[in-house]
Amino acid sequence: MSKIEELIKRLCPNGVEYEFIGDIVTIEKGKQLNKTLLSDSGKYPVINGGITPSGYWGEYNYNEGLITISQGGASAGFVNFIETKFWAGAHCYVVSKVNEGINYRYIYHFLKSKEVELQNFQVGAGIPSIGLENIKKLYTAVPPIEVQNEIVRILDNFTELEAELEAELEAELEARKKQYEYYSEELLSDSSENKYVSLGSLTKVITKGTTPSKFQSDGVNFIKTEAFDGTTINKSKLTYISEEIHNTKLKRSILVENDILFTIAGATIGKMAIVTKDILPANTNQALAIIRLNENVNIKYIKYILQSSYMKKYIKKCVKGSAQPNLNLQQLNEFLVPYPSKEKQIKIANMLEKFEKISSDISEGLPAEIEARRKQYEYYRDKLLSFKELKVENKE
Repeated sequence: MSKIEELIKRLCPNGVEYEFIGDIVTIEKGKQLNKTLLSDSGKYPVINGGITPSGYWGEYNYNEGLITISQGGASAGFVNFIETKFWAGAHCYVVSKVNEGINYRYIYHFLKSKEVELQNFQVGAGIPSIGLENIKKLYTAVPPIEVQNEIVRILDNFTELEAELEAELEAELEARKKQYEYYSEELLSDSSENKYVSLGSLTKVITKGTTPSKFQSDGVNFIKTEAFDGTTINKSKLTYISEEIHNTKLKRSILVENDILFTIAGATIGKMAIVTKDILPANTNQALAIIRLNENVNIKYIKYILQSSYMKKYIKKCVKGSAQPNLNLQQLNEFLVPYPSKEKQIKIANMLEKFEKISSDISEGLPAEIEARRKQYEYYRDKLLSFKELKVENKE
């Protein structure tokens, strides 16, 4: 028999009393703070209606270790536990204290289990909000304090393990990325047999698209930088143009399989993706250069060159002093590519592809691992918070 089972059998074998949250805790609404006072350099987070802080400020109105509930906005109903001193804004509720005989963290886990229910209380056509009375009417089991304490111990262990797992996996991912960058640098900088050729000499064409006069709900795929997921193109993020515009006004930028799209303007300069057959027919705009390699050029090798420190340094040199980062087609043509033998290109590309896959596997596995732990926590939380209600006669 587990400790929690032993405690329940000994202290509340016939069930436990239930109470409305409003009868066992004190919930306060935060105070309005002009958003013009917020900055990223303030000392204390300002908690309002979102999942993350609205900003930071130099003062606080609540100490650390308190539960907050988002009152207004798309995330109304979100329950959080704030580890630092903070300012609670007008779109935030704070559980400021609990009655004697109530474990504060027990209330946190209970409220966290009711997030979906709280979100269903949202009202308002514009900015949704949740009334305090709806929160106060939540009905919760109140087992003996010894049982509460054991439940909190178990559930806190789950949340700590989840946080530790996330930190470990992110550290592993960062280590793999650094390893990839190191070997990329080493492999590509080995100049023992390298010669350097211009990117333009390896291509059939380097050109760019233009912005169409209008978009439509379907038709020919139109690719923008925001559709890039790593070096692939996310179909769900495409826009569309008509076949007529594609074949006439945008004829110069009609894409073909294995075209490399390279961002040459804006904050995402240097991002790239490769056009695959399933994306076609497709077109693009002037923020993306179209690099179409000669038939005998190793596309994998060129992909890694365009992602390398060589290209990053070249971009930095070309855009230095510019208010708006911009790389023109002439500069792209003149970019010098370290160009060893075909055999060495294949070797370098294969090795870097292996490192890239390891990083990708960890990156994709990270959310899945964390989600699995979260589901495990939610399962045990719901089981641990479920009690038979003790029928008390003459209870009002």
